[in-house]
Amino acid sequence: MGAAFAPASVSQRSSSTIQMSAMGTPISSSFRSHEPLRIPSAAEKTSSSLSMSAAEPAEVKKATFLEMYTKAANIATNLFPLWTIIFSGIALKSPESFAWFTTEYFTAALAALMLSMGITLKPSDFVKVASRPNSVIMQFTLCYAMMPLLALGLGRAFGLDPALQAGLVLIGSINGGQASNLCTYIAKGNVALSVLMTTATTIGAIFMTPTLCKALLGAVVPVDAAGIAMSTCQVVLAPIAIGMSLNKWFPKFVKAILPFAPVVGVVSTCLLVASAVAQVAEPILNAGLSLQLPCLLLHLIGGLVGYILPRMSGFGEVASRTMAIETSMKSSAFGFLLAKLHFGDYAARVPAAVSVVWMALTGSILAVIWRFIPVNTKTDNFDRSLVEKYPPFNPKKFWAKITGKKAE
Repeated sequence: MGAAFAPASVSQRSSSTIQMSAMGTPISSSFRSHEPLRIPSAAEKTSSSLSMSAAEPAEVKKATFLEMYTKAANIATNLFPLWTIIFSGIALKSPESFAWFTTEYFTAALAALMLSMGITLKPSDFVKVASRPNSVIMQFTLCYAMMPLLALGLGRAFGLDPALQAGLVLIGSINGGQASNLCTYIAKGNVALSVLMTTATTIGAIFMTPTLCKALLGAVVPVDAAGIAMSTCQVVLAPIAIGMSLNKWFPKFVKAILPFAPVVGVVSTCLLVASAVAQVAEPILNAGLSLQLPCLLLHLIGGLVGYILPRMSGFGEVASRTMAIETSMKSSAFGFLLAKLHFGDYAARVPAAVSVVWMALTGSILAVIWRFIPVNTKTDNFDRSLVEKYPPFNPKKFWAKITGKKAE
């Protein structure tokens, strides 16, 4: 019995191995199977675990400075409405804090804002927009038809006196502001379309604003046509052209500075708003709720109608967002200047001053909300006609849809 459990001799092991190899088992595996199992000691286990734990942190990739900055910049951009409130509050509390922000700085900030948008664009973007001008025509109509009538209706609904009502109608009758381009960028709209709309309504203000003021108010508001055209070239078109040229000829440089564009735009816009508010801080503080509310509703309802009407008319999501922001964000600072120069009653300036704050807040809030609502660029059409969106009634297709059969 004991011999049965005794270890085999070397000759027996060899013969067994040869027999196994003849049966198809590799000799090498046979020898490995007979090697004694080696169990690592406790010290080896400890050293192995320590070496693995020491190697683990090295595998974790540390975030680069640019990645950390990008995250911080996204957070700062999403808080755009908050920065607008803070800067406006400082301007109202201490107007002298922005006394250093003179006209030269104001113009430079506007140019910086447009340059930061220009580097995100290509000439092909404008070619695409120009090939379908119906969106620009739609927004021009919203700016100079819907908004003036809305302002007139709100002024009468809230029982404003003639001077305040005139100032509110003036706000509804002016062009879109340059800050709308930044808000369009934040809202993931069409920046090229926004720039074209701003340019179209700014040039259109040369003849539309005086005409509307005369028709709705009976007042003659002369506008410096040459001055508006020159300012549009200097503050809007030239920086955009420089930005696009940089994007075309120095793409690596633009790619490196592109993450800074939203921050530059937000800072520029906050300074522009604060500067305008600081100049008219007293009228804003003295304005009661009866004026604050219609000014807020002018921009809020204008933005909602500017979105809903294009969507119902067949325009895509991106184009509709762009039109909504462009319609809501009027150039209130320009309206204040016109009221100051051409309206005899001081009270006519107050709606424009109040509008500066509500315009910036409404536009920035809409932009941040839409920033978190994704757009399917594969299915979202730039725009469609009413016939494409609402095709004529087809009885065969309607019956096929009900019965589940294919239409002939």
